[in-house]
Amino acid sequence: MPRKKSSAKSSRRSKRRGSAFGRALIASAREALAHVRGEIELPTYEIRVPSDAEVARIRRRLGLSQAAFARAFGLDVTAVHAWEQGRRRPDRAARILLAVIAKEPLAVRRALAA
Repeated sequence: MPRKKSSAKSSRRSKRRGSAFGRALIASAREALAHVRGEIELPTYEIRVPSDAEVARIRRRLGLSQAAFARAFGLDVTAVHAWEQGRRRPDRAARILLAVIAKEPLAVRRALAA
């Protein structure tokens, strides 16, 4: 039995619909072009990495011991001790994680859950 040939008209129609990803990609490209042309202003934000982290305050607010705090957030307990005693300073990545823990502890726990 011969296959039914699709007309050019029907194939154009299906190409116009495309996938949801394709439509989103095209919309994003149009938005970027409009921004470059100065037609629209895109929202921006600034990332501020804390220069210091108040580890003890964050931990106490959550009601956790140093060991429980370290376990809950995948931290080394000796590092938590050293940070709180001022012998060491959290590195940039740790300060970022501590800032997220301070604002959204449950989100961090969900992200780290096995």
